Parts: sequence; C-alpha cells; structure tokens
Amino acid sequence: MRVANTDRVKAVSTLFRLLGAGVVAGVLVAFIALPAVGSAGLTARDAANNFENMDGRLETTPPSEKTVVYDSDGKAIATFFDKYRESVRLDQVAPIMRKAIIDIEDSRFHEHGALDLKGTLRALASNVESEQTQGGSTLTQQYVKNLLVDAARTQEEYRVATAPTVGRKLRELRYALDIEQRLTKHQILEGYLNIAYFGAGAYGVQAAAKRYFSVPASKLTLGQAALLAGITQNPTAYDPIRNPKDARKRRDVVLHRMAQLGHITQAEANEEAAKPIELNRTDPVGGCQVSKVPYFCEYVKYDVLNILSDGKYWSLEAKEQQGIVNELNRGGYTIRTTLDAKDQRAVDKTLRSTVRPRGNRVAAEAMVEPGTGKIRAIGLSKEFGPGKGKTTINLPADTAHGGGTGVSAGSTFKVFTLAAALDQGIPVNTTINSPETMTIGGFQPCRYTGTIQGKKYTNDLVGGGEAWTVSNAGDSEKGNFNLKTGTWHSVNTFYAALEKRVGVCNAVKMAEKFGMRQGNGNPLIPIPSQVLGVNDVDMVHLAAAYAGFAARGKYCPPISVTEVVDAQGKRLKLPEHKCKQVLDEDVADKVNSILQGVITKGTAQGRGLGRPAAGKTGTCEEFTCAVFAGFTPDLAAATAYWDFRGPWKYKVYGVYGAGIPGGIWQTSMRRALAGEPATGFRTPSNNFGDTVGVPDVQGRTIASATARLQGADLQVRVASGSVESDQPKGTVVSTSPGAGSEVPPGTTVILYVSSGPERERPDD
Repeated sequence: MRVANTDRVKAVSTLFRLLGAGVVAGVLVAFIALPAVGSAGLTARDAANNFENMDGRLETTPPSEKTVVYDSDGKAIATFFDKYRESVRLDQVAPIMRKAIIDIEDSRFHEHGALDLKGTLRALASNVESEQTQGGSTLTQQYVKNLLVDAARTQEEYRVATAPTVGRKLRELRYALDIEQRLTKHQILEGYLNIAYFGAGAYGVQAAAKRYFSVPASKLTLGQAALLAGITQNPTAYDPIRNPKDARKRRDVVLHRMAQLGHITQAEANEEAAKPIELNRTDPVGGCQVSKVPYFCEYVKYDVLNILSDGKYWSLEAKEQQGIVNELNRGGYTIRTTLDAKDQRAVDKTLRSTVRPRGNRVAAEAMVEPGTGKIRAIGLSKEFGPGKGKTTINLPADTAHGGGTGVSAGSTFKVFTLAAALDQGIPVNTTINSPETMTIGGFQPCRYTGTIQGKKYTNDLVGGGEAWTVSNAGDSEKGNFNLKTGTWHSVNTFYAALEKRVGVCNAVKMAEKFGMRQGNGNPLIPIPSQVLGVNDVDMVHLAAAYAGFAARGKYCPPISVTEVVDAQGKRLKLPEHKCKQVLDEDVADKVNSILQGVITKGTAQGRGLGRPAAGKTGTCEEFTCAVFAGFTPDLAAATAYWDFRGPWKYKVYGVYGAGIPGGIWQTSMRRALAGEPATGFRTPSNNFGDTVGVPDVQGRTIASATARLQGADLQVRVASGSVESDQPKGTVVSTSPGAGSEVPPGTTVILYVSSGPERERPDD
C-alpha cells in the first residue's frame, strides 16, 4: 500500500515538472475536485496549455434578486422570484457568521490570492491517502462558480457552468485571478455570502437567516451561524428541514473547526453542539397566488412584462416570453403601483360578502381615478389560484392582463350613444315613441379591421343590412321618451332609434375615444346591437371609460405601474401615458347630469351614495350577465355579475344591473369614499335643447300627478285653496304652466285641485 501511495506522489511530481509553475494551480484544482479524471492526462494538459490564453474578465454583476411590488403608500403587496434572495452589505452580517463561513470553507482566505497553494497541496495529499476527497477551492473560486451558475439562463448554460471537467475548473481559476485583482477581500466575502445557496430555496445569507430562523443576518447567533456555514458544502444533504440529523452533524463540524482555529473556545463549541437544532421557519412566498391582492398583482405583472419587453411581450415566442418572465423573477426590480389599499379593501370586502367565493357565479369590480387613469383596485369574488372553486384567470381584466375575453357591457354602453347624440347637437328634449318591441332597419355599415367569430376583416364594411328587432328589458318602460327619460329608464327601443339618428359608426367611435375595445383586444364590432353592449369588455377599461366622463371628457388610459427601478437603482423607461380631451367639457357635464338622474329617479333609484354620483345600469341580453358602472368626480367603478362557466349556458335569471352589481357598486364606493370630501359635478353652461314638456295630469290625484311631474324632472307645488269643478274632489283640474308647455328642467309646476262640483244655492 505504501508503494502505491509513493507512486502516486511521484506522478504528481512529474506533472509539476512538465507543466511548470504557471499552470500547476489549475491542474491541481482539477485533480482535487475531479479525482476520477486522473487517466485523462491529455485533457488536463491541453486545458493547462490554454490557461494563459483564456479570457480572464468576469463581470461581477449582482446576483439574481427578488422583485418587489409596492402599493401607492409604499407597502409591499407581492414578490416575484425563482431564487429567494435578499442581498445585504457585509456589515449587515453578524461577525460570527463571517467567521464561521471562512473557518469552514477557506480558513486562509485573508492570506492567499485566487489559489491557496498550501491548502491545495494539503487537500491533494488527503485525497491521495484517502478515498474521501477534500476540496481545495478557495472562497474566491467558489464565488466565481456561483456567479457562473447564477448567470446561466438556459439548460445548456447551466450544464457548462456545472460540468465535471478540468476545463471548467481552469476557467473558474482564471476568473478568480481576475476577481482577486479587482475586488477586495471584503467585497469578495460579501459577494459570496449573497450568492451562495443555503438550501430550502434560500439564496444568500440574509434569505437563509430569515428562512430558517426568521431573523436578519445581523442577528445570527453562534449556533445558527455554524448551521448555515455548514450547509453550503451540500445544500441538499445538509438541509436542516429535510435532513436535521445530518445538518446537526455538519453544524458540529463547523463549531469544532472554529474552536480549532481559536475563534471560539472548545467549551463554547461543546455547549452549542449539545443543543438540538431549533428552527423558526419563514417559508418564502412569491407570485400573485400568495398576494393579498392577486388580481391587481396579475394586472401589474403583465404590465411589467410588457415594459421589460418594450411592449412586445404578446408577440414573442413562448421561449422568449419565458426569458422575460425570468427577468422579472431575477432582476431585483422595485415596482411602484397605483393600488390604493383602502379602495382595494372596500372592493374585496364587498365582493366576498355579497357573492359566495366558491360558487359558480362571480362578481368582478375595478376602480379607476378620474383625470389620471390610475387603477385603484381590482377584485373578484372568487379566490385566486389552482384547485376546485378557485380561478387563475384574471376575470376583471382583459386577455392582455391575464383575463378572459370579458363579459357583455349591457346597457352601460348606451352612454356612448348618448354622448355622441349630445355632441352632434341633438336636443335633449328630442322625443321618440318607444314601444315595448320594434323592428328597425336602415343602419349604415361601418369600416372594420379585426376578427369576428374567427373571420378576419381588413377595412371591410360590417353591420347595416337586415332589420333589427329589439325589445325593452323587464326593468324599463314603453311610451314617449327623450334623451333624459330614455336614459333614466334604460329604454332599449328608444336607444335603437336614437342610435340610428346618431349613426352606429359615430357611436362606436365615441366608445373607442374612451378606450373601449373587446376584452380579447379586438376592436368593437360596429353592429346596431352594440348600443346594448353586445361587445364583451373588461371591467378595468369600462371603469376607465366612465372615469373619463367623471373627468369632464378627459380620458386617461388605465395605468397600474408608476415606476420600475432595477437592482442598480436605474429607472426603466415606462410606456408613454397620455390623457386626452376626447369630449367637450360641457357635453360631458351634460352626460353626467343625465346619468345622475339614473340614480335619483331611474333604473338605479335607491343606489345613491349620499353624495353627488352618476351611473348606468346594464342588464345583458337574455340575463347572461348584469353590469353597473358609475362614478363621482373623484372615483369611478364598474361591476359585473355572471356565471364564469359560460354566461350563455348558465344564465343569471332575474338579476338586473341595479340589483347585485348595483348593490356591490354602492357599498364598495361608500366604503372607499368614507371620510373623503363630497365633490360636486359641474353644471352644464349650454342649454342642449333641454326643455321638458309638462305632462297632462288633469284628473289625477295629487300623489299621482306629483309622481308623474317629478318623473319628468319637474318640481311640484299645490296651489292654496281649491277650484270648483265637475271633477271629483281632490283631483287636479289644471296646471301652470299648462299641459304640453315646454319648460326648463326643474321648473315648478303648480297644481290646481278640485273642490268638487258647485253646490246648488237655496232660493232667495
């Protein structure tokens, strides 16, 4: 046995002479790390010959870092990572931890350069004498290896960075020489502690300290530091969660090594070794699934993926998209968002207390700030995540933000035809006879570029053609209506006729000015029934559109991200965000004035907020869904209710826009605006032909006449005294102004009431 060992040593000596001092270090490292390649002398020699010609410059970019998302108040709401890491300065690491890692990994760290020749020879001798190998890599070499592994973005790059070859070890040594020249020992140790893997998904000492003990690295004790320092040699084998016995044995090795080097006493080592491992785990959590605001988080995630890909994310191949996702998870970005915690709590609390979270019917809501487009809240009644009763689809959002294709907007879309009519100068008092059901034709087709039911169109004429039969919903009326009363009572037949006067193309263009598209990203389909909301849309963009009316015709696209800063503190360029005046302020003021009546005297009567508010109900075709959109000058929100399994197959019979959606909107808005000043709407300065015909109420009771007149936006006063007439006592004889008179809205109409027929006088 002694002869065999001697032969091995002679072979090594011969190798020294052949290769020379310039490359011996690399080959030694190769043999220490790879004792099995002793027969591959030619490979080692070739690699050594190329050592001096290798590119020695290694960019020491910061290791992959978690990305953190914050709300508008600076509170963290989500974390993205595939390597849980939180980098810290060396002075933020407990001194005992620094000693422990050096003592067990490279006790001569401060005495040598890239290669510890003395340590290498000792390891080599140990490997020759024993079948168990002892590593000879310095901390600097280990730092280099970790940098290369962390930088790997593909399976092939990872394979090269971890390949058991002499060439890899020589390359690492070449880089280590460069690192030692450019960085101080302080910087190298700091870099290593931040990049090393400590098992259980924790990268870097700070993440490990929090992962296992729920303390920062600055608070680590001797026993904790020894445990962590021991893990890095084999993070899987010494994982204290899965393999506590082996982890403890390794910890004790570290403790006794520290005592051997005189950095702690043997008594201290024995005392700590006698203690069992005590963990106080904090499991790392990341992604939107564990966020308290998962749907808003999903929206932000896709906005950031677009930012990182210069707006090209959805046009990339799947492999390229994964690369952008990896960048989000590893880039260490700080993301500031528009989320308002108070508004989000108002949405979540209302949705979950109104609609059963595990049921098939869902309610979605989004809140947007008028004048800025900032998304303040996004919520869904259903829990986010995989599994029964949950969903991973961002149902309040469009397809581009992880959502579905949207739901029907219902009669909330009538607002765009109303705005177009007022913008064209159609007087408010324009009266249209609106029966329960009507068939109407003569609509002009519109140019369209997009996809309809799988068929692509390029600037082709769409719409027009056949006559359209339309009926009123169960929550509206029939009769003569003008722009106000037709809106208040959401009369479908009135709006079908009004849309024909406005023009389908003009009504659609008005909706598009306010940012409306289909939830799948396609343009709105310009067919007559679009006025009833047959285009499926998402709640975020519907809320943003209504926020445009609240902002007096200034539309701001919805925005969720206000700032993205990379790990080096550099701000990324965000997509251009411009608000645009898309409707004359006075016209918008008139729209708002009319929509206020929907809440005070129309289909949403009783859904007031105790402050100036406006809105529009939406009952979808054949009860496929129900929608409500409304706003104050300070906040807009849109709410939808439907069966997420498929609205046409599973209908929500009997639910109108003012019902469940209107109730959610009312409660969530009250909660969100609680304690805020009650801002009022602007009064339109123009007339808009806004006169009201005084209804004929002759013969009605006072109560009936009052209700009829107030429904026409008129005030009522009963004249003192009474009038003798042939009409029954207590009924209306006449009014002033008289029936049929055109008067401004809000005019007071005086009722003259009958005292009954004139009584006969006795003969004189």
